[in-house]
Amino acid sequence: MRLGIFAKTFAGSDPATVLIAARAAGFAAVQYNMACSGLASMPDRLTAAQIGAVAKASGDTGVVIAAVSGTYNMIHPDPAVRAAGLRRLEVLISAAAGMGTNLVTLCTGTRDAQDHWRHHPDNASPEAWRDLVTEMAKACALAEPMGVRLGIEPELANVVDAAPSARRLIDELASPALRIVLDPANLFEVTSLGLQRDLMARAVELLADRIVMAHAKDRDAAGGFATAGHGVVDFAYFLGRLKQAGFDGDLVTHGLQASEAAAVAAFLSQTLAAL
Repeated sequence: MRLGIFAKTFAGSDPATVLIAARAAGFAAVQYNMACSGLASMPDRLTAAQIGAVAKASGDTGVVIAAVSGTYNMIHPDPAVRAAGLRRLEVLISAAAGMGTNLVTLCTGTRDAQDHWRHHPDNASPEAWRDLVTEMAKACALAEPMGVRLGIEPELANVVDAAPSARRLIDELASPALRIVLDPANLFEVTSLGLQRDLMARAVELLADRIVMAHAKDRDAAGGFATAGHGVVDFAYFLGRLKQAGFDGDLVTHGLQASEAAAVAAFLSQTLAAL
């Protein structure tokens, strides 16, 4: 597995500065965000120069662009907000190859109108699922002709809140573009070690044929997020299950400070080496 990090971990508004920092911290890849180019994360347009600058920085530093972030609220209660997000997603899908990647990461969304990472009770409604299927079908129709993959992440606060709902979406849409980003810390809040391992094993078993990236952040004992290696997530077990399933893609950490990046790279490298 190749080690990566969210590019936004590092300060900078040009891709060269950010990718140099990622390389210095010990990472071979980044999940890029257009904010690292001094733009909105979901820009309304991208110029050839802006796209080419990302590719050049990647070539100059040797840091691979594993993915680019295209997250917006796919089931926002206002259809106009969803439509605007889809237009911006098309911009990123069209630019992905020019930046050196074929993966755009998404958020399956929430009915919360202010924060697309915050849970809402209506997420479990048939209407929310219908809106997600409709929106994701549009996104897949944009991605498929471009050879771009769309990575969704089971996340407790979103409509796709666990491995079974991710599998359901994959099966309903039957699109080759739809892929999985799997983060063990998004599968639980507070649970026993045994149940944590069961959740990880079940998620890998259900989704192995579609997992295109793994994430590495942690949970503290109270259920809050923590830096990888500083919480309760059993990374050795998680990465071992991924390895057994044949996964050899990018392992991308996030939810940490730039000052912690080198230590997290060492922790994850040591964990992988011990498998």
